[in-house]
Amino acid sequence: MSLWRWVVCVGALGPLVYYVLATYCTWDYFRKARKTAAPDGLFTPSVSILKPVRGVDREAYENFASFCRVDYPNYEIVFAVSDADDRVIPVIERLQNDFPDRQIRLLTGATRVGANSKVNKMCQLAKEARHEILVISDSDARVEPDYLREMVAPLEKPEVGAVTALFRGMTGGSFFSVLDALGVPAESAPSALVARKLEGNMKFAFGWSMATTKQHLAEIGGFEAMADHHSDDFELGNRIASKGYRVELMRKWVWMVFPRETMHDFLQHELRWSIGLRNVRKAGYLGLSLTFGLPWAVLAAVAAPAWRVSAAYLLAYLFLRLGMAWTCGVWGLGDPVTRRNLWLVPVRDLANFGVWLAGFFSNTIHWRGLVFRVEQGMLIPLPDVKDARAGN
Repeated sequence: MSLWRWVVCVGALGPLVYYVLATYCTWDYFRKARKTAAPDGLFTPSVSILKPVRGVDREAYENFASFCRVDYPNYEIVFAVSDADDRVIPVIERLQNDFPDRQIRLLTGATRVGANSKVNKMCQLAKEARHEILVISDSDARVEPDYLREMVAPLEKPEVGAVTALFRGMTGGSFFSVLDALGVPAESAPSALVARKLEGNMKFAFGWSMATTKQHLAEIGGFEAMADHHSDDFELGNRIASKGYRVELMRKWVWMVFPRETMHDFLQHELRWSIGLRNVRKAGYLGLSLTFGLPWAVLAAVAAPAWRVSAAYLLAYLFLRLGMAWTCGVWGLGDPVTRRNLWLVPVRDLANFGVWLAGFFSNTIHWRGLVFRVEQGMLIPLPDVKDARAGN
């Protein structure tokens, strides 16, 4: 074979090796997690649940209500919105009426500390929180009654500085919401478990559910130090890990409720994630090229000297890739979206590769109605082109 054919055929082995490694790390993590006993219930310090919100997500009331049904001795839920006319405020007021025994507060008009509107609200929430332990949760997260006991338990160990979680998905039924929901169980979670295994500690957190303490937050400069950053969840976990603390995964999972998405919604969301990752972990972003099994398998099939070798590459990709997704999403997390739609994983891979390429050519993201440019992981607000044209 010519040199380029050898390069392609050897390079195509990289993703296959990665799939084997990721499958092992995933199997090892969940095997040990299942042997770990549930919290004994003796460590139940008071908790402040912080929820920065903007607009109304799908099934927002049920998402919020799940936090009111948590089985835990003493906790408060504090919401924050930037605008006094935000459409989510009536939903929160209904929650306060329906759960009068819960401590539910609403803060409005967060002071602008930086470009990240969500972090501006978290700055306000952290100041107003009554308790030492802070649990930060996205508005599209839904939890089980034992959520706080599971989330807070690792913080009993002094070496643990933050806790985060994986998720199962609930979709709005559209094709693209299913593709979106496959992302973490079939892809990001195995990647995170590989990093956890190889580095000995997670150095990031997942924004849909994080826990830390006011003390640890103060040690990294508070949320104020992250107010201009795109990936506040990555920054929180990374900064806490850099102080020598462990970032642990909650023993169980949370639910994420996905809206009905169009192709435009899906691609815009994925591109935002891709651009953010490229800005905070450039080497890691380039390294993703070695994990894209589908394009490598196709290239190897074209370059291979015989049809049997071509078929072997394609079958190896399908077997190992679907095996990784099944091990994490179905066996590990019990995710119903992955179980019903495992066959869509190659489609998701194709979309991922396209978005990854597009991520090299843009720094502009759209985030809950706002437009930003991302440079070195920092957010720079931009005027919305459509709004600007309407104003003219």
